[in-house]
Amino acid sequence: MKIKRLFIKVEGIVQGVGFRPFVYNTAVLNNLKGWVNNTSEGVFIDIEGYDDNLDNFLNELRLNPPPLSRVEKINIVEKNPFNFHNFEIKESLEHLDKITLISPDISICKDCREDILDPNNRRYFYPFTNCTNCGPRYSIIRQIPYDRNKTTMEIFEMCPECTEEYNNPLNRRFHAQPNACHNCGPHIYLTDSKGVDIPLTDIIDNNQELNKLHSTNNEAYINEKIIAWTQKKLKEGFIFAVKGLTGFHLVCDGENSSAVDLLRKRKHRPDKPFAVMVKDINRAKKYCTVNAKEEELLSGIRKPIVLLNKLNNYSLPETLAPNQNTLGVMLPFTPLHELLFLNDLNVLVMTSANVRGLPLEYINDNAVDHLSDVVDYFLMHDRDIFIPVDDSVSKVVLGRERVIRRARGYAPEPINFKTVAPILACGSNMKNTICISKDNFLFLSPHNGDLENLETYEHYKNNIDHLENIFSSNPEYIVSDMHPSYYSTQYAQSCDTELIQVQHHHAHIVSCMIGNKLSSKVIGLSFDGTGYGTDGKIWGSEFLICDYENFHRAAHLDYVMMPGGDAAILEPWRMGASYLYHSKPEEITYISDFYGNKADILLKMIDKNINCVETSSMGRFFDAVSSILDICQKVTYEGQASMELEALINNNDNDSSYDYYIFNKDNELIIDTIPIINSVVNDLRAGTSKNMIAQRFHNTVISFSVDICKRLRILHNINDVALSGGVFQNNYIFVGLVNALETQGFNVYSHSIIPTNDGGIALGQLVIADAKLKSNKNY
Repeated sequence: MKIKRLFIKVEGIVQGVGFRPFVYNTAVLNNLKGWVNNTSEGVFIDIEGYDDNLDNFLNELRLNPPPLSRVEKINIVEKNPFNFHNFEIKESLEHLDKITLISPDISICKDCREDILDPNNRRYFYPFTNCTNCGPRYSIIRQIPYDRNKTTMEIFEMCPECTEEYNNPLNRRFHAQPNACHNCGPHIYLTDSKGVDIPLTDIIDNNQELNKLHSTNNEAYINEKIIAWTQKKLKEGFIFAVKGLTGFHLVCDGENSSAVDLLRKRKHRPDKPFAVMVKDINRAKKYCTVNAKEEELLSGIRKPIVLLNKLNNYSLPETLAPNQNTLGVMLPFTPLHELLFLNDLNVLVMTSANVRGLPLEYINDNAVDHLSDVVDYFLMHDRDIFIPVDDSVSKVVLGRERVIRRARGYAPEPINFKTVAPILACGSNMKNTICISKDNFLFLSPHNGDLENLETYEHYKNNIDHLENIFSSNPEYIVSDMHPSYYSTQYAQSCDTELIQVQHHHAHIVSCMIGNKLSSKVIGLSFDGTGYGTDGKIWGSEFLICDYENFHRAAHLDYVMMPGGDAAILEPWRMGASYLYHSKPEEITYISDFYGNKADILLKMIDKNINCVETSSMGRFFDAVSSILDICQKVTYEGQASMELEALINNNDNDSSYDYYIFNKDNELIIDTIPIINSVVNDLRAGTSKNMIAQRFHNTVISFSVDICKRLRILHNINDVALSGGVFQNNYIFVGLVNALETQGFNVYSHSIIPTNDGGIALGQLVIADAKLKSNKNY
């Protein structure tokens, strides 16, 4: 039989996922000869053998690649036979200006979990156990290609045993770049709140055990004692900062209400819900309802925080998620987390470790500087994190995953889309992400957070530099929001690159369109709290007729004054007063004691348009009703007033709503909010329960939204509706509107892996900019 030789290039997520070992083993199994290596372009394979064997190899390559890989493209060229003697893995090569896809950081796999819990395994109680199927990836990579010397593991030289595993094609740690063990890898240690190491003599108070330690120098034994001491202190109510896979968490016993209260006090976080980590899926089911899709998310390789509905007999402290019907829950995703739950701990608060307004802590010394007043102890380790990545947050609605915060486990997975040139999109100011294009892909960064100050701005710029570096991108165009005060806009304006500005709500809708592979015109509903409009006013209840390139504003809420500007976001009572001023000014002073003497001042501000901006924001409309019902007058976290208003609804069968009025002005449909506010006040005066009023208000928003969509369908002959914006994180509004629109025959599209909130804005910005460039240059 004739020998055939193939040169194969595999593009996609093929580094750091065990792809070369997979290729090696598959080649050897099929008696093929040649080599495989990593390059900046992807994985190269030079392979020869008989036709049937090559066919089997290619079938495996296409159909059964490693579970963490994502094959985007396979290019095959036949060459003259070379007569290779064996099959080998060659040293990685760099190719300038070429792209390699990188895996996100992945949670501990089943096999590694068994290793750390087996007393006879040499990785027993080793908190940095990993293999080609799990462990750190994006957060430790400094440069590509993905090899150990280009990661933060470079300083840890593998011991002979780890080296043997690394070089053994039959081992699952074959070419696992972060491979390590007790003898050669990173270590955990404890410090007090000032960063002073806690000696083992303080952790182990038994002389006999200390003598045992000195005689054996057993690293596993030391880790057991460190973990046991940490568990004991957590049960006693102490607060820790624990360095994890991609950053620090603030941690306390989630069953200890005093510890939770203390953490809230020290972190200056009185109301915003905490996420918790629970021991296992069965423990999650003791506190919350968990359906099959939610269990799949909780237990999968990404391990996000999943928002679950609390059980009626929910037994955890209410202060974990006050005034909410849901709780953010995740399962252990690192070996260290698994070890922390080996004792009688069942629930741990796991909230991002940062001082309010500052980025996530990930550097040991900085964490001590910034968190020493918050925590009692640090559980540290000495594996550096090169780029911090926050926890992802997700939920399941209508049987489908809806990502709220796209970060660990998800980013920087690519989106297939070809642009005319390399582009950088700078995102929004809130829930910021950035997006870059390179070759046939778009890369949306992990969640950066809110750009509120110079510290977060510096963090933002570092993330841009890192993303451009690892994907070898040199943007020819830069895209920003239209808001002149955004840090992201100012960054874009400071760059010596051609600038394209994009309207906020157009970007929202296009981010939804690209996630659903829509390219024709849609009716886009973009409901959120803030977005700078083309008229210089604050938009947020937008019904757009749009495609990638252009949009037409077809309908929105009538404008009202936002007294005090951004102060109204933090103090919903201002919006309550403003809406009452436009509908029932005589009711302002009695509706809530919060208004008090401030009401007169506020009325004058509105009347004379002093320090006011006009807004059509749906988010502010919700805030106003929350205030009028005296649910929330001041917020301590974004969306609090609206979330607490939604949480009041306890009867899904009630479909009653309020009257509304829609009028036409300058070829736009305007929703008059005065009748709705009047009805809310009348219900309140009549003694109607706040639960019922909240539900009727939500039903009214659904009702007028469907009404407008029906009118726009007639006007524009469009039947596709795209929903985007932070308001659609409200489950009642989202589910109710989807069902109502589908009942009317609309095709309804929404977000899944791309966040519906401002975390998806950068993606929309980039696609819009690309469409404008293609149009102007006739691509």
